[in-house]
Amino acid sequence: MRIEVSRTGGFTGVPRRAEVDTSALPDADEWHVLADQAVSTGRDAPPAGVPDGFHYRITVGDRTVHCADPHLSEAQRALISRVLKEGA
Repeated sequence: MRIEVSRTGGFTGVPRRAEVDTSALPDADEWHVLADQAVSTGRDAPPAGVPDGFHYRITVGDRTVHCADPHLSEAQRALISRVLKEGA
């Protein structure tokens, strides 16, 4: 499964993008559960955020959702952090 996270906004406005392919990972099942939870609470269109806050686009397989700080679910926050760290 391919998981992609794109981050825009923030104080400097520098976009960031990372991608992880879970097919060869030993903890792929954990990634899949977290990804399913994260997209289940996302929106189809970008939500309003806060000034200088981050906006995120999460793509899991063929499903894309949007979310924004400070209204991230725990699953979204965990998945975003993990993908941006490991997919860099």
